[in-house]
Amino acid sequence: MRKFLKFFLLTLLSLPVILAIVLSVKYSPRYVYRLIRYNVADVYDYKYFVNRQIKPADSVFSFARNPDEKYVESLFHDKVIAGGFGTLDEWADASMTTALIFIRHDTILYEKYFNGFNRDSYFHSQSMAKSFISFLIGCAIDDGYISGVNDPMTKYIPELEKRDSCFGKITIRNLLMMLSGIKYNTDFLPVVNIHAPWHDEAVGYYHGNVRRLLLKRVKISREPGKYFQYCNYNTSYLGLIIERATGMTVSKYLEKKLWSQIMEYEALFSVDSKRSGFEYMPSRLIARALDYARFGRLFLKDGNWNGKQIISSGWAMESTHEDMSVPREYYPGFMETGSDRVYYKYQWWGHVNEDSTYQYFANGNLGQMIYVIPSKDIIIIHNGNSNALFGDNDLRHVADCIRFNDFQQAIAEKGVSNAIAEYNERKEKDTGYIPFSMRFLTDKGFSYLDAGKKEDAISLFTLQKDTWPDYWRAYVNLGEAYQKNGDTQETIECYRKSLILRPENNYAKEKLQMIEEMSQLKH
Repeated sequence: MRKFLKFFLLTLLSLPVILAIVLSVKYSPRYVYRLIRYNVADVYDYKYFVNRQIKPADSVFSFARNPDEKYVESLFHDKVIAGGFGTLDEWADASMTTALIFIRHDTILYEKYFNGFNRDSYFHSQSMAKSFISFLIGCAIDDGYISGVNDPMTKYIPELEKRDSCFGKITIRNLLMMLSGIKYNTDFLPVVNIHAPWHDEAVGYYHGNVRRLLLKRVKISREPGKYFQYCNYNTSYLGLIIERATGMTVSKYLEKKLWSQIMEYEALFSVDSKRSGFEYMPSRLIARALDYARFGRLFLKDGNWNGKQIISSGWAMESTHEDMSVPREYYPGFMETGSDRVYYKYQWWGHVNEDSTYQYFANGNLGQMIYVIPSKDIIIIHNGNSNALFGDNDLRHVADCIRFNDFQQAIAEKGVSNAIAEYNERKEKDTGYIPFSMRFLTDKGFSYLDAGKKEDAISLFTLQKDTWPDYWRAYVNLGEAYQKNGDTQETIECYRKSLILRPENNYAKEKLQMIEEMSQLKH
């Protein structure tokens, strides 16, 4: 028995060494070293890699300034109270926000930096870089280097077809839309909940020769064009196509087509290694926050920069508008199918609202976002170093607060009860007056519920239910608020009503069952 235990312990202790050897053989010793040394990615990673410098323009457009901090901070009120904070600054510090910029009509209303960052700091783009790579594809088409998005990727990387003929079926558009069918491992380690050492995001991020990885190892697992999977290899292949088609490094082409035209500060692009010299296309562009704002402005102006067309207006609009020709069943459930939905287009994300307005945004891990609201001529920049207190939908709610400004400001200044009372008075005179949406009330209601303001949450969800009495989720929302307030009978009635409206609503079934079981235990 003692010998067995000794053997077992030795085997257990040797497993990490064996795994390191296997990964070194499969990928490279450099990959294993980087994985162990740097582990989970953060916004300081660029300091550990070789970086190419991208030079700025000689003279630049500068945004006007007319600070209105009170207004902008009111738009984040729900986020602040939900986290239990007293001020936006407190929330920004706790959320590891590093920059927050709000621009309307080319005028900066708010520009603040937090957690040791300032205007001259470098801000890691993370996956916002994808939108810049998409921009370069459009430039390469404008310049005649690429015929169009329907070109097969093998037109520019022919050796892939020799390895697997299925690569010939993947178009540039498939890569742009994350519809390529390329195999992408997303395993996580249990308990610690971090990427497995063979997770392709980690492999692509820390590999010392990504170009070789793309040409020799990446495989296809699904038919191209019919399944959305967010995959960094798609963007890396786009970068390789740009490199092949233009004969330039991606950094040099980005400098030529964008940075030297409109940007104020130099930027950096990390490469996989000095020897390989291949930029890590999906996420290692590093720039200043104000230059990210300029990129947002370029697309807000349909590719035109103060009279000069930097990229064709057609590409700028095509890149950021939803593609209705792609069946919604190709997308994962979180992107939704109703009037309020998420879309993906050419390495940009988008939000569609129930009134057909929309927002689009470049999005990156750890809180990086260039958020554009075309109908309001607004650009919002958020940079950070954590996902804990900032998520993809936070600026969507800010956009809703802007859309429903009167009701939002009434709540911020007078409180929930008074704002609803004023609404009801006006509603009697104007029956068509609805200064909010279902989603807006849902988000605001849960912000108040998270803050412990249960009565306010009940009032908001009651307003939602009364406005849309056939909306099953309104009863679920109201039931949640009643339950947290200890109103058992009202909770039961709400969940039962939601089941009448939507019998397949398993959440309500589980809640009712839980309430019944707790009631039996008490008796």
